[in-house]
Amino acid sequence: MSTLVVHAGEKTAEWKALFRAAAPDIRTLGWDEPYDPVSVDYTVASRPPENFFAPLVQLKAAFATGAGIERLLVRTDLPASVPVVKLSDAGMAEQMTEFALYGVLQHQRRMNTYAKQQSTREWRTHPPRLRENVRVSVLGLGAIGSVVAASLAALGYPVTGWSRSVKQLPGVRSVAGEDALPSLLAETDVLVNLLPSTPDTRGLLDAKRLALLPQGSHVVNGSRGDQLDADALLTLLNSGHLSGALLDVFAEEPLPASNPLWAHPNVTITPHVAAITLPSLSVEQIVANIRRLEAGEPMTGVVRRERAY
Repeated sequence: MSTLVVHAGEKTAEWKALFRAAAPDIRTLGWDEPYDPVSVDYTVASRPPENFFAPLVQLKAAFATGAGIERLLVRTDLPASVPVVKLSDAGMAEQMTEFALYGVLQHQRRMNTYAKQQSTREWRTHPPRLRENVRVSVLGLGAIGSVVAASLAALGYPVTGWSRSVKQLPGVRSVAGEDALPSLLAETDVLVNLLPSTPDTRGLLDAKRLALLPQGSHVVNGSRGDQLDADALLTLLNSGHLSGALLDVFAEEPLPASNPLWAHPNVTITPHVAAITLPSLSVEQIVANIRRLEAGEPMTGVVRRERAY
């Protein structure tokens, strides 16, 4: 019988129960229960304690509890020979599509402007924007970004996706490579960042690149906080160059109460909830991967360490 150890913080008991129901033939234990480290075949974790992996000498795969796997890749106690496996979707793409659409509508329907008018009891209308005139650019066309881009395109928005390589998605113009980014940013009304956190993407949206966005454009960040220069964003918001931002992730979380983004009238902040992992779907996906591995078949979602995704 294979052994799986779960570390999911305060939700460990929930995940453990789901695994036991979905795969009774797999011995599933919580990380805080007694177990023989040598007997552990699989782990499910995102932020386990220090040296958690070190005694697990027979570990066959380390499954992440979310789409983000950067914390696992920098673990010195997790050997490079052990596959790190991320969740491909597990219900997150639909949630992220809703989040991105909310950000697009904030810009299209001038919701920040009307919110400020409400605060001063000002009754004034502004010219409508049609969706076919709102250019949306999605950075990152992975399992989640591809769904977001195609879904927005299906609603009638002109959507361009940017990724490492060109993708074929219905209704989406795809561009690739660093050389294509400046011209894309210059033709963007709403920028939706859904890139994974890698050495190539950290700090990507710096002051120089953000300044390439047209006057009055809007930024939506539902990916990782280490990719966006928050100080540069704030400067462009204060100058009026950018009309607003919807931000779900930050370099430091929780976002400190002293951070000026909290009080900015054109910024909407959410506490890393754009796409929350759904445990039941996640367990189903992980169990399917364990079955593949034990049958000698390739798993889905295996991270390429040299690319960090």
